Amino acid sequence: MSSRYVPYATTPGRLLAQLTSDAVVVVWTILWVLVGLAVHSAVSSIAAVGRQLNDGATGVSDNLNSAGDSTDDVPLIGEALSKPLRAASRAALDIAGAGHSLDSTATWLAVVLGLAVAAPPILFVALPWLVLRIRFFRRKWTALTLAATPAGEQLLALRALANRPLAKLAAVSIDPVGAWRRDDAIAIRGLANLELRSSGIRRK
Repeated sequence: MSSRYVPYATTPGRLLAQLTSDAVVVVWTILWVLVGLAVHSAVSSIAAVGRQLNDGATGVSDNLNSAGDSTDDVPLIGEALSKPLRAASRAALDIAGAGHSLDSTATWLAVVLGLAVAAPPILFVALPWLVLRIRFFRRKWTALTLAATPAGEQLLALRALANRPLAKLAAVSIDPVGAWRRDDAIAIRGLANLELRSSGIRRK
């Protein structure tokens, strides 16, 4: 794959800085994902209690209701016995409903709190990193596209004359402006390379 399509610098210093920033972002993201998962797990334990309460109360309600049905057949006192049993069964169903509600609420809350804890710090670091990486990629693409043509190379040389330190310009040519005006191919290429290196690009 051409280096033009790789969003990394080709100069050692800039490349090391980019790889370091990538590692920092990855570690930071993993750290906060783990924190978010821990929060999710902690809140989910409440949902587990709700599920247990729902299952247990439902079982008790079924047993009480069955007992009420059985006592209906008892002569004389069957109805008197079955009424409190069915009332207790309904109360157990209410408890089961509360357990189900606790399960649903805690399950939803676990996801929301997990995201609320993890997302802001991840985005705080990842968004600026992504913006800088996209900006670098666009700058690299533009610079390499310009460097591929004589006119573009002259433009890069002109930018070097305007932006690079005088000592670096003098290292390319004793009279860099005059060389650029004379269309000195060697000097223009040297100035263009100087501008490319400032963008983190080393031309082969």
